[in-house]
Amino acid sequence: MEIMATALRRYFDESGFGEDGGYASDWVDFKLGPLPFPLPNTEARKRAVRFHDLHHVLTGYRTDLTGEFEISAWEIGAGCGDFHAAWVLNLSGMTGGLLTAPVRTWRAFVRGLDEQSTYGRDYEALLERNVEDLRAELGIGAGPHRAGLGAALRFAAAITAGAVVGSLMMLVLVSPITLALWSRGRRAKAQALAATP
Repeated sequence: MEIMATALRRYFDESGFGEDGGYASDWVDFKLGPLPFPLPNTEARKRAVRFHDLHHVLTGYRTDLTGEFEISAWEIGAGCGDFHAAWVLNLSGMTGGLLTAPVRTWRAFVRGLDEQSTYGRDYEALLERNVEDLRAELGIGAGPHRAGLGAALRFAAAITAGAVVGSLMMLVLVSPITLALWSRGRRAKAQALAATP
């Protein structure tokens, strides 16, 4: 039986994220189709993304664009605790999912309402857990998931909040200052790689 640490390493390899999942990078690229959008890898994002990656392992959602939108909706449904970066990124992602894959985004949200996230738990202890045991404890994959009026109202509220948050985030990400900082970071990284023997 596989433990989470082993499954996470395999997930990093299969996704091309590098040995540490890219957690140490100063910037990450969020690809919207063929266009990479620079995203500063803040401490708040680093704190949240470790759990986010565990959720990919546990739920099976992929790391392509639609999969990221689905897991955003799932995490909003399941809850992100006091991880503010997760709320911001997931609300934006869920709204993007409504535009590109509305049925899959809705299903992921409803599924999340019935399942639990790992946000706020002891991360190191989670890594030692058996994957299937942890899925069972969190109710992941137990289905079927049915939604009523309450779920529809919560979905509508999340989409509305996501549209506002996502619009503000895009304004920041494509600002000249952000793009200049990202470009400078890219050049410094390329120079460091070129200088490495």
